[in-house]
Amino acid sequence: MVIKLFEGSTSTCTTRVATVFHEKKIPFEFHPVDWTKAEHKSAEFKAKQPFGQMPYIDDEGFILYESRAICRYLEDKYPNQGTKLVPLDIRERPCLSKALPLKPAILMRWHRPLSTRLSSKPDPARVEELKTSLAAKLDVYDEILSKQKYIAGDNVTLADLFHLPYGSLLAPAGINLIQERPHVARWFNELQNRPSWQAIKDGVKSSA
Repeated sequence: MVIKLFEGSTSTCTTRVATVFHEKKIPFEFHPVDWTKAEHKSAEFKAKQPFGQMPYIDDEGFILYESRAICRYLEDKYPNQGTKLVPLDIRERPCLSKALPLKPAILMRWHRPLSTRLSSKPDPARVEELKTSLAAKLDVYDEILSKQKYIAGDNVTLADLFHLPYGSLLAPAGINLIQERPHVARWFNELQNRPSWQAIKDGVKSSA
């Protein structure tokens, strides 16, 4: 049976999971959930995902939630299908683990006050504080990426793909910190041009 993905079609966590589905060439069935109607808080939804958060997958009755956990599950279940997204070299795996939580958490902070979906206006002082913090992290990324093609080495991994959903929100918000750093810009532009991201960037659809 085909794995079922339950989420909103343009949410950052959904696009993260859907990108990995496409990279791994795993057919999936997409079931949209309307968060504006609080469908994710319904009794039916919470019977599968008790925290009432998205996304979750249903793999023949096996329920799994939290987007990064889902992505690791897909890699572990289909290690020899599509793109290998966890380094084979055991010396590269610590780099993967350290990179995964770094930029997505920072970009989430950016996303919340700057998202056009929210009515609240950003606090200018807080925006500048976050911009300074993000710039410092990207300076380190630029140094790393001056010596290797991707975050964990010379092959694309989950550590790279996990940056796409939030990183892609920066330029439309007028934040050009990625493009101001040549190695980060080269890396991120390449990620955005991957067929997996192009397939879902405007909304997730079933691939099965």
